[in-house]
Amino acid sequence: GVARAAVESCAENFSDGVVAPVFWYVLFGLPGLFVYKTVNTMDSMIGHKTERYLSFGMTAAKLDDLMSFIPARLAGLILGIAAFLVPTAHPGHAIGTMLRDARNHSSPNAGWPEGAVAGALGLSLAGPRHYGGKVVKDKWIGNGRARLTVQDIHRALFLYAVACLVQAGIIVALLMTQLAAPGQPSREAETILHTLGELKDLF
Repeated sequence: GVARAAVESCAENFSDGVVAPVFWYVLFGLPGLFVYKTVNTMDSMIGHKTERYLSFGMTAAKLDDLMSFIPARLAGLILGIAAFLVPTAHPGHAIGTMLRDARNHSSPNAGWPEGAVAGALGLSLAGPRHYGGKVVKDKWIGNGRARLTVQDIHRALFLYAVACLVQAGIIVALLMTQLAAPGQPSREAETILHTLGELKDLF
């Protein structure tokens, strides 16, 4: 239903919209971020498995799969860590379900964050659905409830918000570790510090 699709979108967006951009920015700075967002946007616009987009959009879809491979798995791990900080979540189930069911998804990457969310919240995601006017018989991810409610959307959003804070904490910890090491900080570290300084001036 709509609630299940909303929770799945929340899980995937944490990977595509939060973890992956930071991952490519840390590796290659702004060029890496721009390239990733360009590829990801192309995949969203034309990377559909329909007759209209199949031939042209397949390149964008495959390239997005490649660039999201590591970030998607990191996203699942961060969601599992965040589950420790969410009272109604189950961190052990989050990691276990992710490792067990991630490959059930038709996407090579979406199953990792979805598996973590499904396990953490005791839900079943993915499964049979309508796509492009046809019924797609995907496998289930998770072994919890398949009939989701508005409350489940709120729980997923709360887990999403906590996961964002966990990622921010990881970034700050890595940055402080690098600054404490002997020698000059990297260009990426200096850029992050400069950005934080500008944000401080704004507020």
